[in-house]
Parts: sequence; C-alpha cells; structure tokens
Amino acid sequence: MAFGLAHRELEPRVPLRPGEGERFRLTSLEGLAALSLDALSSVAYGPEAIVLVLVAAGTGALTATLPITLVITFLLAVLVVPYGQVIAVHPDGGGAYAVAKADLGAVTSLLAAASLVVDYVLTVAVSLAAGADALASAFSGLADHKLAVCLAGLALLTAVNLRGVTESARALMLPTVLFVLAILGVVAAGLFRSHPAAVVGTAQHLDVSQGLGVLLVLKAFSSGCSALTGVEAIANAVPSFRTPRVRRAQRTELMLGALLGLMLVGLAVLIRRDHVAPRGGVTVLAQLTAGAYGTGWAYYATNLLVTLVLLLAANTSFGGLPVLMSLLARDHRLPHLFGLRAERPVYRYGVVALALLAVLLLVAVDADTHRLIPLFAIGVFIGFTLSQLGLVRHWATRRPARWRRRAVINGVGALLTTLAGLILLTTKFLEGAWVVVVAVPLLMLLFVRIERYYTLVAAELELGKVPAPPERGIPSLVIVPLGEVSRIAERAVSAALALGDEVVAVAVHADPDKSRALREAWDRWNPGIRLDIIDSPHRSLVRPMADYVRRASEGGRQVAVLIPEVEPRHRRYRILQNQRGVLLAATLRARTDVVVCMLPYRLSV
Repeated sequence: MAFGLAHRELEPRVPLRPGEGERFRLTSLEGLAALSLDALSSVAYGPEAIVLVLVAAGTGALTATLPITLVITFLLAVLVVPYGQVIAVHPDGGGAYAVAKADLGAVTSLLAAASLVVDYVLTVAVSLAAGADALASAFSGLADHKLAVCLAGLALLTAVNLRGVTESARALMLPTVLFVLAILGVVAAGLFRSHPAAVVGTAQHLDVSQGLGVLLVLKAFSSGCSALTGVEAIANAVPSFRTPRVRRAQRTELMLGALLGLMLVGLAVLIRRDHVAPRGGVTVLAQLTAGAYGTGWAYYATNLLVTLVLLLAANTSFGGLPVLMSLLARDHRLPHLFGLRAERPVYRYGVVALALLAVLLLVAVDADTHRLIPLFAIGVFIGFTLSQLGLVRHWATRRPARWRRRAVINGVGALLTTLAGLILLTTKFLEGAWVVVVAVPLLMLLFVRIERYYTLVAAELELGKVPAPPERGIPSLVIVPLGEVSRIAERAVSAALALGDEVVAVAVHADPDKSRALREAWDRWNPGIRLDIIDSPHRSLVRPMADYVRRASEGGRQVAVLIPEVEPRHRRYRILQNQRGVLLAATLRARTDVVVCMLPYRLSV
C-alpha cells in the first residue's frame, strides 16, 4: 500500500462528446436567445394581423388595436405563470405531449401530439413567409418572388439541419439582442417623434365593409393571438439549462413574457397614435420602422435583421419536430425509422418530413402570411389548454402543499386558453381554420393505426416471450446468381461454400451461344459446385431467378441467396453499374421467405 494515498473506488468514465457537459448547457440569457426567437419574432406578424382585421371598419377602428393587444398581453401573462409550474413539475421537458401522456391519458396525448405537429409545420411556414415579407419591404423587387425566397430559405435550413449543424446559443445571442433593441428602438423613437419620419409603401383603397362590432373585435383578437406562439418552447427544453435548471428556465420564461409583452404594447401604441393602416408592398412593422428611423440605413438594417430572426425562428421547428417524431416512434405511434439518428446525430427522416410538409403548405398558400395566420394559433392553444389541464390533474392527484391554489391558477389558465381557442375556431373557421380541424383528427387516426399495427406485429412475433429452441440439422442451400466466370464469381462461390451445406450457381441467359460459352468456361474453372443455366427467351432476369429460388425453397430446406454486387470507389460511378442485383434482392424479399445476402465487391476505381 502506498503511503499518503487514500483508497479510492475507480469507476469507468465515459468520455463526453462535443456539446455535452454542464458548461455547454444554457444560462438564462442564452436560453432566451436559443428558445425564444419563435415567440419574440411574432411581433413581425401579430400586430399586423390585428390591423388587417380592424381596417375593415375604417382607419378609425385602428384605435381598438391597443385594448385588443392589452387583452392578448394579459393572456400572455396568464400563460407565462402556469408554464413556470409546468417547468417545475416536468423538469425533464414539459411539452404538451409529455404532460398529456403523464397526466391525461393516451387519447389526450394523441391530441397533443397532433396539435404539436401542426404547430411545428405552421411555425416554419409562417416564419419564412413573414421573413419574405420583411425582405420585400426593404427590397421591393422581391415582392413578386416571395415563394421563391421562402423555398430558398427552407432549402438552406433543411441542408443545414441534415448536416447536423445545430445553432449555438452564444451565436444566437447577438441577433436576438439586436432584434429586441431594434424593436424597442422603433417604439422609443416613434413615441419621441410627433409624427412619422417617413412613409413607405403605396397607398391602398380601403373598402369599409362593416362596423366595429363585437364580432370584428373577436376576429382581431383571434388574429393577434398568433403573437403567443412559442411561449411553450422553454418548458419543452428544461434539460438543456444549467443547474439549477428549473430556476433558470422559469427566469427565462418570465423574461420572455416581459419582453414580448413590452414590444407588443409599444407597437400597438404607435399603431393607434399614427393610425397605421396596411399599405402596398410593405409590412406594418416596416411602416413603423420607417416612421421611427426614416428610410436610411437603419430602416434597411432593421428589415434585414427581422428577416434573419424569422429565419432562425423557423429553424426552431427543425430542432423540435424531429425530436417529437422520435418520441412518437418510440411509443410506436409513428414509423420506427423516425427514431433513427445519423452519426452527427440528426433525426434526418424527421427533418425531411418537416421540410416536405412545409413546402406543400407554402406552395398551397403561395407564401401568403395572412392566409397562414388563421391556421396558426389553433394548434398552439390546444397545447396550452392540455398543459394546464394536465397540471390541474397533477395537483389533484398528488395534493402537495398549497395544491388548491396551484390548481386554481392552472384551472383559470385552462379556462382562458379554452375560451381563446374557441374564439379562434369560430371566427377563423371559414378562413382556413377548418384545415386544422380536419388535420388534427386525421393525424390522431394515423397514430392510432400505426400503434395498432405495431401491437399486432408484436403479438405475432411473440415479443417478450421465450421462443422454442432453434431447429438443428435442417439442410441448407446457398444459391449464387452469376453472369460469367470472373474474379467476382470466385469470391462469391468461396463465400457461399463457407455459409451452407450445398451451393449451386445459377445463370440466366437468352443467347444459346453465351450459355454454351459459360458452360465451357465453368468446366475449365471447375470450382466443385453445380451450375444451372436458365433459358430466358424474353431476356428477363429477375422473374426466372425468383421462380427458381421459390422452387428450390420447397420441401422445408433453408435457402439463402448470395447476390454479388459491384461497388465503385466513387459514388459518381454507381450509376454506371447495372442495378440487377438490387432489383433481384427486392423481388426475392417481396415474393419469397429465403435469406437474401448482398456480397459487395469494392472496386479500386
């Protein structure tokens, strides 16, 4: 025993991968930058959605923008406080799916999952469309190419996420801070000026079609609720914070609520004071920016910054939906391939699925932000309501200290979000909300059918049960499809002899002369196994070979087919190789129960 050394128990240490470890987790400010862009960037389209509805009653109705925004800000506060409780109760990630699954049951969790899928897809589409609007406000030549701009941005996001280049919170700090400062600067400079510094956009004829009544106010409120999206993102990512995780995440949630509420109310005050109505070619936020900063460099810089932040906000869905789809795949509610991760690691199938759904949506609405808004907030409010109801059930079941007060807070939150969701649904149903009403149940049905399929498969395969002892002594046959005597034939036959009791080579030829030449070459080589040559007058390879294999597998023999395949060194040469081996393998797997093996022969060129 060495003197001066205390006895220590040695435990194996697993080396951390890049990005792991406490020092890579988020502080409160970093969490605000990484997880709040979806919510903060909603000021680019939320106030405008209110204005577009109110202007139907004339520019005088724009004074209602401020009280409607104050109600939305109150609803934001109602959401922020209960989500602080969600963070405390579910420190491993309190997304609506996890909360509903833990506290509300299987069916409700399906509703939460379906609404989240819709929300993630719409977040990408709305953020990209709003970003294209902001870019077109600065560069009018892009006004007729918004769809192309959106698709280009989507292609960029997809490529980046397929490569596994995840955003760093530190890298997001600068654009987030600049964005918040720019918007607060618009509010401060706008309030300081007695009148707008500049007016941008072209005047539009406003068709006054109705008076300022309760229905119009409710429609404006439901449109403005699109500014509340993304409030739940922090609760979904509690594990990514540094310790103490719960306290840091709750602090980040409060900062998000305060900043978003301040920006919304400030912009609404400017809209009310200056009667900012929609104008051609520019967004309402661009008009407010021009009114505060003029049309100099600050105007262009702010619009470019808004475009960048909206692009980054769209990227949050690429981090959220693939993970959600992997959880659904783990629960057997989506195909298991969505749970596969690449080496980087990336859920590539989820990334591709999100990109394709976003493309379909953007093309369907021609990248029109205002056609997407009616679809946007319904799925979000479903998640809001389920999270609050789940917590009410949690408090009522576990009954910790002061559980009644907590249950009342969450119950009031659930009641208000339910009321807001119903207003959204009724006022926006004919404008496109019916699509969500149809899509959510269809997604739930899809999840149920997939889960039922996996349940039946598990029962047939007797997963979890002890199987019977394996059968021994079954005669085996290895079939090797060949075209001619060559080095690849020698390698394939050698591998086949190591695999089975009996080996037979099979060739399919349509030309009798080639068949005769192959037979002569085979006899000269004399590898010690039989060669069967199938005559195929119709020059078909796959079907005669599949029929031969099916006949050979009759009688209870264990049959394996070893298919040699040439693989060039460079991918660009793969198209030069015939794909008959791949087609034969696919046909055999579809039509027979034999074992199909691919034997690669890698070329040096």
